[in-house]
Amino acid sequence: MSQPLQHYEPEIHVTAAGREWTLRRHSDFDSLWEGMVADGRADADEHIPYWTELWPSSLVLSEWLARNRARVAGHRCLDLGCGIGLTALAGQWLGAEVMGIDYEAEALHYAKINAALNNVPSPAWVAMDWRRPAVAPGTFDLVWGGDIMYERRFVEPVLAVCGHALARGGKVWVAEPGRSVYEYFLRALPSFGWQGRKVFDEPVDALYAQAVKVRVAIWELERLPDRGGRS
Repeated sequence: MSQPLQHYEPEIHVTAAGREWTLRRHSDFDSLWEGMVADGRADADEHIPYWTELWPSSLVLSEWLARNRARVAGHRCLDLGCGIGLTALAGQWLGAEVMGIDYEAEALHYAKINAALNNVPSPAWVAMDWRRPAVAPGTFDLVWGGDIMYERRFVEPVLAVCGHALARGGKVWVAEPGRSVYEYFLRALPSFGWQGRKVFDEPVDALYAQAVKVRVAIWELERLPDRGGRS
């Protein structure tokens, strides 16, 4: 990526998937969050604006998509928790037919702007609650997400929406930076009918300057074979 930031900036420039990207986002994370709290929203904890940051997992996931262009191009792909859009845009630029979903409609406002800024045909942007997926079963050949779980309570809904949206024989790619919740996630896979393996691992600079790189792993998930031996 480009030089790490010293402070929050509303427009950022990064290198990912073999090209340069310009990404716009909300002008200030702190003021956005403080405004939500000041409004007294009872559901504020459900809407912490993580979407306005660009996480290291998105950079590594974009690189993984580029390395797997032949598996991505021409396929229907779902980006879970797309935020300001980088991994959805990377997939679309690589030739996929991408739907990017996020819980927050404002995130999709910036994702749409970023598609135009980077001359990428816009993915389908859909505001959606994973717990109530508004897509037909088995629609997508690939489902991916970058650092989309911060608490254990997200694990079951994420696995459920993947199971609902993924076509038979499809794969899920999850990028994670070593948060403890992902240890729980990986242990929970068999209980929910999944198996997983690490397929990529890379250190990357965080968006903001820090002494140590963030090591991000990509896990590929597929359904466990059923009793008939099919997956």
